[in-house]
This record gives sequence, structure tokens and C-alpha cells, in this order.
Amino acid sequence: MANGDETDLVRELQARLRQLKLMTSAPTGFYGSKTTAAVKTFQSQHGLGATGTVDEATWRKIQELSRKPTDEELRPPTTNEVAAPDPRCMQGRVLCISKESRTLAWMIDGKVVSSMDVRFGSENTPTREGLFQVEWKAKDWTSTIYHTPMPYSMFFSQGQAVHYSADFAARGYAGASHGCVNVRDKVKLSALFDQVKVGDKVVVYW
Repeated sequence: MANGDETDLVRELQARLRQLKLMTSAPTGFYGSKTTAAVKTFQSQHGLGATGTVDEATWRKIQELSRKPTDEELRPPTTNEVAAPDPRCMQGRVLCISKESRTLAWMIDGKVVSSMDVRFGSENTPTREGLFQVEWKAKDWTSTIYHTPMPYSMFFSQGQAVHYSADFAARGYAGASHGCVNVRDKVKLSALFDQVKVGDKVVVYW
């Protein structure tokens, strides 16, 4: 396993690293910078080459010192820990969206006002990354392409929007969006929708 991988085995690795107190964020299944750093720390602690990549020896040692994760450990119901903000999020009013931690942080002048879990598009319909702005908003909206409800939509890139997803609320990360940023906490998103203005920044990053 290495940086950039996205598999169920990576999810198990992350859950085991949480047991060993080397990761605090919930497993995402994506092997990014936090996982790399945790693996390097583990390797250093146990006399293994600190490459940040999981080879056979590293995986054996991790398995030896941890137990098989439960379903709840693999997909915990708790809110994901907010990632370190992208530098572009540090000024003004920003929806700061991290793909690695699967979080949206509503930030004003570098301070997190609120945060929530999110999920993204699949490989076939990926959520675009970059710097955008809220182009328009719709409290009650139904997708013209997929004919699914998209309450509290805040559109930022050619039809991609931040919106509430009943499917995400029901199935969690077992599913994916068609490219939008799905939110599962309707109450939090409703409050956010009232605060965000057209023209506010949107940053989507790993």
C-alpha cells in the first residue's frame, strides 16, 4: 500500500493505525499524507525503513500489534476530524473542502465556524478540485440530469454543488455522488446555507 491508493485494505490499515494511536481521523480508504506520516512513525518506532509505504514486513508488524477492526471502527458514525486548511482557505469567507479527511469547514478569516462530513463523486464522476465560488443557491432543487432531490444546493462548478444527500445520510461512504459534495447532516447544512452568500469562495483539495 502506498500514497494515492484507495482500497478497503487501506481502510483497514487506517483503522489499525487508529488503534495504535497513530491516527486520529476516521478511516477514509484513501492513502494520503496523514496515512503516510502515520506509517513512517510506526516504521521508525519498530526499526523498519521509514518509507511511508506499507511493505510486507510493515503490514505483518501492524497486524501483530493490533486486532482486526470492527465494522464500526472501519466506518465510524462520528464526525470526521477537520483537515489542516488549504492556504487558499485562510482569507475571507470560504467553503474549505478536504477530500482526504472528507470534511467541509465553513471558514471566515482563517477560523472554522462550523464543519461537517462530506462525500464526493466516484472515479467516473469525480468532484472537481480547485478554487471556485458559489455561483447560485437553491433551497429546494431536483437534479435535472439524475432527477434526485438536492436540498440546500450551493452550486460552484458547472452543475456541481454542495447539497444534502438522503442517500449519504442512510448509506454513508458505501455510496458516492455524481460529482457533487454530499452532506449528511441536514440541520448543520441548513444553518450553513443561510450564512453562505453567492460569491463566497469554495476550495476543493486533497
